[in-house]
This record gives sequence, structure tokens and C-alpha cells, in this order.
Amino acid sequence: MSATRSTSHADLVTGEHETNSFAAEPMKNPRPSMSGARDGSNSAPNTLEGFAILHQFFRIRRREWTARPANERAKVLAQASSTFAAMGEREDGQSALFTELGHKGDLLVLHFRRGFDQLAEAERELAESQLAEFLEQSGSYLSVIEIGLYESTVKIRSELLARGVTPDSPQWREAVATEMGEQRAKLASRLWPRIPDRRYLCFYPMNKRRTDTDNWYMLPLEERQRLMHEHGLIGRRYAGQVTQIISGSIGFDDWEWGVDLFADDPLVFKKLVYEMRFDESSARYAEFGPFHFAIRLATSELGRLMGGEALR
Repeated sequence: MSATRSTSHADLVTGEHETNSFAAEPMKNPRPSMSGARDGSNSAPNTLEGFAILHQFFRIRRREWTARPANERAKVLAQASSTFAAMGEREDGQSALFTELGHKGDLLVLHFRRGFDQLAEAERELAESQLAEFLEQSGSYLSVIEIGLYESTVKIRSELLARGVTPDSPQWREAVATEMGEQRAKLASRLWPRIPDRRYLCFYPMNKRRTDTDNWYMLPLEERQRLMHEHGLIGRRYAGQVTQIISGSIGFDDWEWGVDLFADDPLVFKKLVYEMRFDESSARYAEFGPFHFAIRLATSELGRLMGGEALR
């Protein structure tokens, strides 16, 4: 599948969380951080991190909104439109609006930023806006775009051990740093993508299972790499139909990864997620959180969402 890939379950294109398919235009001066195995005993894949991501879910207080005079509502909408338009045109991480369907919320605001401090600024800017008086936050999700390098980690570790290089030695660290630098340059556009310009969004968090019989984290790295490769073969059939962005949330939120799927045909979400349930890495090791479905919202449509009043 196309997507921004990470160390999560859905390596939909190559089978390693190495491509977030459908790479968008790269941001300026990409400088992702990296983490992962330097020695032969660490079973974690090397990872690259990019944009910090914040999903904000809101319910609209429509009774309070419609009770206000029309001129006041117009003023609030004008300010909100200006704020969101500026956020959507940033070169160092955008924001986008979505109408959420169902009982979980009415408005989804998605922020991509260079770091968590910048996310805090975006959150504060929205909280201090006039529109915030008519919004009730129903949830949020915090994560960071993560590309897990399963295949390259297995490859370089095997090569270094075969050459007799001592794990965590200066030579080992230098080789890993060189490999990570090459991967960083290669994957920059997937670490710093623009928010995909597609009409529909499906977002859900997920974990890898940790039970006595099916514990993902007790599997050897090579076995996990094999499972992810097979998992990715399914996604290849959806290349061009779906843009996927996977973000890591261990230490940031209640689940381990967040998955954003963007498409112009909403039925592809159902088909893709259903087909992947039969894959071993999902059937045995994946646990899924609540699903959110939303439709892209232009700033000019905000008034209609709030209560039948369009911006002029």
C-alpha cells in the first residue's frame, strides 16, 4: 500500500516499515532522529522519526453556537478560517480539517509539526481562538512518524557479525551510523510528508500483542521481519489507492502506533483492513483500538458544519 511507513503492523508496500508509500513533497531541511540496535543483542529494528503528529477530536456545541447573533458567528468563522488557512499553508508541517462521522466527534483537526513544542503551539493557538468556546474536545492522539527499518537492520547486523565485527564497537557503530544516514536521505520525503490531499481519512491506533502464547516482542528479529514482509505483500495490491502514514506512540499515548489511511474511495478502507486481518502478523499479533472515519473539510465549509452557515 502506499504510505508513510513505520515500525507498525502495516508495511503495505515492501513488507518492512520502510516506505510510507505515496511519498509527498519533502519538507525543507529534513533532519529526522534515529534510534535502534547498535549491537547484535538488541532485537529492536532501527527506526527513523519525522513529523510529530497530533489528532484532535471535537464535538461542536451547536446550541451555544446557534444562540449567538449572526454577526458574532460571522466574526468567529472569519477568524477561524484565517487561522486554519495559515496552518494549512505552513512549509514546516501542516494542519488539516476533517468532518468526523458518528458519535465519537464532529470535527477532527490533524496537525503535522517539526516537533512536540510546535504541536503545543498549534494546540494552544486553537484553544485560544474564539471558535474554541463552541468546541468540546472528545479525544486526542499524539505520535511521531516512524519508519522501522526491519530489512536493513537484519541485513547490516548479519553482515557485521559475519565479518567478525564486535557488537557496539566503534566499527559497528560507524557502520550503523552510515547505513542510517543513507536511509535518512532516501526516506526524507516519507518522514516529512504533506498531509495527503485525499477526501477520506481512516484513523486507528494499534498494539502488537503481548500474551504468553502470542508475544510479538519475544519473536526473533528475523521472524518479525519475515512476518512484516509477508504482511506488506497484501498492501502492494492497494498501491495508488491508499496513502498510509504510520506513527509511533510508545511513550506518548495509550497505544503503540497510530495508523492514518487516506483515500478517495472510502470502501478501500474496508477491503484493505479486512484482507489484512487474515495475515498472520495481524491475526496473531495485532490489537486494534477505536476507528475514526472522517471527510476532508475546507475552511470555507466550516460554517456549514457548525450550524448551516457558510462563510462568505
